Amino acid sequence: MTDPRQDAESRYAIGRIAERLSRHAPRPRDGAEPDRFASVAIILREVIGAGPEVLVIRRSEHPTDPWSGHMALPGGRKDPRDASTRHAAEREVMEEVGLDLAATGHLLGRLDDVAAVARGQRLGLTIAPFVYAIAADRAVALTLNHEVQEALWVPFSDLAGPDHRSTRTYPMGGGQVELPCWRWNDRVIWGLTYNMLSTLIQLVESEP
Repeated sequence: MTDPRQDAESRYAIGRIAERLSRHAPRPRDGAEPDRFASVAIILREVIGAGPEVLVIRRSEHPTDPWSGHMALPGGRKDPRDASTRHAAEREVMEEVGLDLAATGHLLGRLDDVAAVARGQRLGLTIAPFVYAIAADRAVALTLNHEVQEALWVPFSDLAGPDHRSTRTYPMGGGQVELPCWRWNDRVIWGLTYNMLSTLIQLVESEP
């Protein structure tokens, strides 16, 4: 009988994720304004014998933040000091969780650009998602700034499997809609974060 843990470790191994991303040509978002970009980092760390984990943060509560208190991926808006959207992702990760991706991470690839949406409304902002890996032998110590309430590592196989899939009721247009989400250890991962991680899962699970 196949050990489910070994199956998950093989199916979602960082090497397999890297191979899938190497063959993916990320699509830019049509009509994206060049100065209205944000970047996020999907950060994977190898766990020997268990497959990778992905870093997810809870944003701090703030009245001006459209994603206040949400589970999210580390990242933020590109600003004039950033040479590229990739540099914006690495700078934001360093500021938010104290992780130097340029020194400790390896860029695996980039997913398609995503239109930023909050409270059911498009914000005129394009998000560029980058995927990074951290080797199993790297010690990872996170230092959270004021924008981040907590950070946790979630097994990638937990998100890919059926056990944590659920829905979340959300008010929209005077009614209610059921949106897909993951419920993991009392946290609800939904919205843009759910969509970007689901895109990566679909890419990894696609036929060669």
